[in-house]
Amino acid sequence: MLTNKGKYGLKALVDLAGLEPGQTAFVTDIATRNNIPKKFLDTILLELRNNGFLRSKKGPNGGYALSKPADEIMIGQVIRALDGPLAPIRCASRTAFEACDDCRDPASCQIRISMTQVRDAMAAVLDTMSLTQFVASEQPGQDQVAGE
Repeated sequence: MLTNKGKYGLKALVDLAGLEPGQTAFVTDIATRNNIPKKFLDTILLELRNNGFLRSKKGPNGGYALSKPADEIMIGQVIRALDGPLAPIRCASRTAFEACDDCRDPASCQIRISMTQVRDAMAAVLDTMSLTQFVASEQPGQDQVAGE
């Protein structure tokens, strides 16, 4: 499940992707436009900067901007940077595998096998979706999918 940290990070990146080239945005403005607590957003943007997704500039004309074109930023990378592995359980993770204490044989565990398929399906979508595509797929007024 995507945490608030991951969701707010994606919202901030969408906001920054809408800037004109060379333009920056202040944390306060991003937070206000996206209804994100500023203090929490400060931490998220710093983490995104440290992971190479953003650049920052100090001063009156400062703020944050994308560090590379939006079509080079993959959503799966962003989620991993903020929330960790995509796998719904640790034993299904490719990067942070951790066997369950109660599992006798991870290789034949049906729960692990199924959750690995879920992880692979998520990765197939998120690792090939750029920020540009993510922004283009947004539909105003559609915050929830039917059935959730």
